[in-house]
Amino acid sequence: MAKHKQDKPKGAKYEDQLRPLQVELNGVMRWLQAKGQRVVVLFEGRDTAGKGGAIHAVAEKLNPRQCHIAALGVPSAREQAQWYFQRYVPLLPAAGEMVLFDRSWYNRAGVEAVMGYCTPAQTATFLKQAPVFERMLVDDGILLFKYWLTVDQSEQEQRFAERLADPLKRWKLSPVDLEARTRYDDYGRARDRMLEATHTKFAPWTLVDFNDQHAGRLKLVADLISRLPTTDVPASDLRMPPLPGKPKKEKFRATLKPI
Repeated sequence: MAKHKQDKPKGAKYEDQLRPLQVELNGVMRWLQAKGQRVVVLFEGRDTAGKGGAIHAVAEKLNPRQCHIAALGVPSAREQAQWYFQRYVPLLPAAGEMVLFDRSWYNRAGVEAVMGYCTPAQTATFLKQAPVFERMLVDDGILLFKYWLTVDQSEQEQRFAERLADPLKRWKLSPVDLEARTRYDDYGRARDRMLEATHTKFAPWTLVDFNDQHAGRLKLVADLISRLPTTDVPASDLRMPPLPGKPKKEKFRATLKPI
């Protein structure tokens, strides 16, 4: 599996480096729409690895009707009684769409296995079925990309502390996240087992170093673009003729005033 090492962005600011990549992503979306292609991108990694920020970097400037973010919560009692992959199937893209999974079916091989939310037998079954499920997606024409965001424990600890101290990031912390701090090695072993069982030629994993989140995002977005066909679908040739007369002010009834 590929692993991309990161260097801190030099010269231009992060936003200046990200913008041309986001322009290219818009070209990719035009290609998806024109060709009716479907794309699924999985973002996996330890807590605080930077999955949300990476997804934002991809989706920020894209049409939300085409690019969807899937972030499922705890399964309901009914969902727990279904085939494990069943609740993910309705979230898969239609023609011309891209779906970004903020964690995915790989929860079963990670947090569920480490925290005891599923049995060892259920984890083993998942590891056998996941490549079969993904083979079905790929055979049906879905372009599937799987990214694992890596982060060292010292960096993870710093990010946990930042979340705890910042009231705008506190919502990102949960008792499960704090418990994960003491199970760094357990998560590592679960990750290795998962990668060994599910890294396939038709759906390989790509590891991206996210100890520097800005550098990681730039590398991930560039890698994703490089794996998609170069688009030759031009943007719409829209033109704005001059308005007839003077621009008008928006009017309201006397009882309704803008603040």
